[in-house]
Amino acid sequence: MFSKTLLAIAALAVTVAAAPKGGPNGGQVSCKHGRKSANAACCVWFDVLDDIQTNLFDGGECGEEVHESLRLTFHDAIGFSPALFAEGKFGGNGADGSIMSFAEIETAFHANGGIDDIVETQRPFALAHGVSFGDFIQFAGAVGVSNCAGGPRLQFLAGRNNVTQPSPDLLVPEPSDSTDTILARMGDAGFSPSEVVDLLISHSVAAQDHVDPTIPGTPFDSTPSSFDSQFFIETLLKGVLFPGNGSNVGEVLSPLAGELRLFSDAELARDPRTACEWQSFITDHASMVSKFEAVMSKLAVLGQDPSTLVDCSDVIPVPANSQLPPPMLPAGKSLADVEAACAATPFPAISVAPGPATSVAPVPPS
Repeated sequence: MFSKTLLAIAALAVTVAAAPKGGPNGGQVSCKHGRKSANAACCVWFDVLDDIQTNLFDGGECGEEVHESLRLTFHDAIGFSPALFAEGKFGGNGADGSIMSFAEIETAFHANGGIDDIVETQRPFALAHGVSFGDFIQFAGAVGVSNCAGGPRLQFLAGRNNVTQPSPDLLVPEPSDSTDTILARMGDAGFSPSEVVDLLISHSVAAQDHVDPTIPGTPFDSTPSSFDSQFFIETLLKGVLFPGNGSNVGEVLSPLAGELRLFSDAELARDPRTACEWQSFITDHASMVSKFEAVMSKLAVLGQDPSTLVDCSDVIPVPANSQLPPPMLPAGKSLADVEAACAATPFPAISVAPGPATSVAPVPPS
């Protein structure tokens, strides 16, 4: 059962050594192909960048592999529980790559359903470049989301090693979980209710494959390749239909044909502890970006000691300066369809997209 895991770990016994931090005057160092970084230890990541943009992300697209890579950053990192440690149990090492090191164990957890595909797709890249699984998972997520229109530029710290052990089960929230359950689990990991919403900004560029397996690639909003606020608008619309074969565990009625709504998203959008943070992003894209960057920098070092890591953020591409369309209600909807839940602030007055109501297209497979 563990043969593949042990061989991979042996091949990647990455040790964080004291690498040169810059050129002779403490400035940037030169890497291959004329590129520069503040730290020589970061040069390898330019090679990884070129490889995954071409061979994982289909030439720099914001498609299925980006969505799955971003999901993987969370599922690996959230395996960290101070509460378990306080009980004298092992609480996980967080963003350590254990989901890849011990894939036979962790991908079998119910909450990690379907994640084995991206784990096994990413593994050969990490092995080929001699980088740790924990580093690679966070790097791939940061690079991938930079490909999305309007996307953020996430921090990337390198230097995790593969000396770890499997995460305990039941640390990854599920879409069928209640808001109380999710906030308690995330609170244990150190995240406030508002930060839980900030992490869910990732659902603005996301789709499902396994909640309803009859309709793989069904997105959570109408613009799954754009890092925009349509997700936060559309989750507040009245649900009227199921896009697939009917209600599945973790699914509730959706407002649009071709769009799937998670129970957890619907509940968090309407809970008084999270509703105002949810609504705040609808007309504030800059806040969306800055808060996602901040919360992801926190997620990416859960269970790690950041002082031992090297800041290689300068390798992450600067996202294209995309001009996003203004936030709008989908065609065929009106403000009467909005289930506003923030008591402190009215739902913003936004326009309705012109034309007849249409179905949301699935995200095509890579």
